[in-house]
Amino acid sequence: MPDYLDDLRLAHVLADAADAATTDRFKALDLKVETKPDMTPVSEADKAAEELIRGQLQRARPRDAILGEEYGVEGTGPRRWVIDPIDGTKNYVRGVPVWATLISLMEAGEGGFQPVVGVVSAPALGRRWWAAKGHGAYTGRSLTKASRLQVSRVSKLADASFAYSSLTGWEEQGRLDGFLDLTRAVWRTRAYGDFWPYMMVAEGAVDMCAEPELSLWDMAATAIVVTEAGGTFTGLDSRPGPHSGNAAASNGLLHDELLGYLNQRY
Repeated sequence: MPDYLDDLRLAHVLADAADAATTDRFKALDLKVETKPDMTPVSEADKAAEELIRGQLQRARPRDAILGEEYGVEGTGPRRWVIDPIDGTKNYVRGVPVWATLISLMEAGEGGFQPVVGVVSAPALGRRWWAAKGHGAYTGRSLTKASRLQVSRVSKLADASFAYSSLTGWEEQGRLDGFLDLTRAVWRTRAYGDFWPYMMVAEGAVDMCAEPELSLWDMAATAIVVTEAGGTFTGLDSRPGPHSGNAAASNGLLHDELLGYLNQRY
């Protein structure tokens, strides 16, 4: 089995370059922000970070395909880099430090493309998380200064902490009643938002999280970090991985109950 460590090292180099670009424009008074056709914002920093990552990948991995939020897919083949240049753009443009660059390598396999490398870099928080298939998940300042991630062992909903991004979307999908029932059944809820709940599941600080509507670039990197930390990452339909257009992540022990509430089986 490939060890993917060279790809992981490259992903860190890409994240370093993106961090420099995004941090330089964070809280800039002259930051330019546009509205995309789906009515979500995109800043000049999103575009610049993705262009930077694409340029480095084209030089370092010219045979690999690239899928990014801002510029779509380029190339074909069994390996595809998936990029979200700024996950949490709404936070970024308002000066809220909860945003990150998400970089993942996906490889063709059974059931389609699956993530084999993931880096989540949140420079405004001073945090980075990463994983490679078969090598575990870590957090730290560098590959050599890192601590291994492990999900929690909480096994009862009444003792569990549940994180989410917002209420938007749950009602549109007819899942709001189940979502609210879940919040009443757990010990604690917090809306940290975007990539952060998944990283806290991987760290064992939070026991489960979910979002009703996401794109592949929102999930590919976070999915492998959660699973390599010993957790479970699926869609709300229970399909493993980042392919369902939504996500549920947990320490594994609570996953069936998490999906049960969100699909209103309880």
